[in-house]
Amino acid sequence: MGGVPHPGLRLRARPDAAGPVSTSRVLVVEHQESCPPHLVGTWLAEAGCALEVCRPYDGDALPALTAYDAVVVLGGEMSANDDDTVAWLGPLKAGIRDAVAAGTPLLGICLGHQLIAAALGGTVERNPRGQIVGLQPVGWSEDAAADDWVGARTGAEVAIHWNNDVVVALPDGAVVLARTPGGEVQAARFGPRAWGVQAHPEADTGVVTRWAESDRADHVALGLDQGAVLASIEEARPALEAHWQPLVALFAAIAEARR
Repeated sequence: MGGVPHPGLRLRARPDAAGPVSTSRVLVVEHQESCPPHLVGTWLAEAGCALEVCRPYDGDALPALTAYDAVVVLGGEMSANDDDTVAWLGPLKAGIRDAVAAGTPLLGICLGHQLIAAALGGTVERNPRGQIVGLQPVGWSEDAAADDWVGARTGAEVAIHWNNDVVVALPDGAVVLARTPGGEVQAARFGPRAWGVQAHPEADTGVVTRWAESDRADHVALGLDQGAVLASIEEARPALEAHWQPLVALFAAIAEARR
């Protein structure tokens, strides 16, 4: 944070941007260079948010999450249980607990979703069904319809997944908002203004292609056709953006309303 320019740093809205207008300061915690805020960063900026991207893997000190109007915690290759080997995970979990207690709007994406669960007493483990890759249907729960964030936008039918771990036990008080076809928690509400999604609304084909390259050997061994997976993601791009951009804009509005 500071020092190194980033496409998501201090972004401002386009004059013609649609959706709610926000002037909120949003902290984005990025765990590795290949997992940037990308589309979510763009959409928050279009809603008027000023993003500050913290890269603890690059030496950035983790600030107090409660000093911001909202926080987004991104994905990464590490496990949410890797506190002993990833120095910033323990302090980040403590910050997450503070943010939830303070009512700071919080959105966790993939690893970020798992970190919120773990920070609040839930359990994250390797998925016994193996890695979930590519497009997955969104299985909204009955509780989703009444949720302050996703309630008005439960028309989203698909999402990009690329994860090995899953939340196998939610913390007390958390509510399942969606499940994958295999039954894994796909989205959850962890507090009045705290949400997590196991999917990757921030990713597009370009981002996922980098992840595919990293997993190529494993996928070849499994007989997974990465080309087909990437082609399906590219084909679904208009639907993905149409479904997820309004949700990100609504998160920005929630952040603005709390100011």
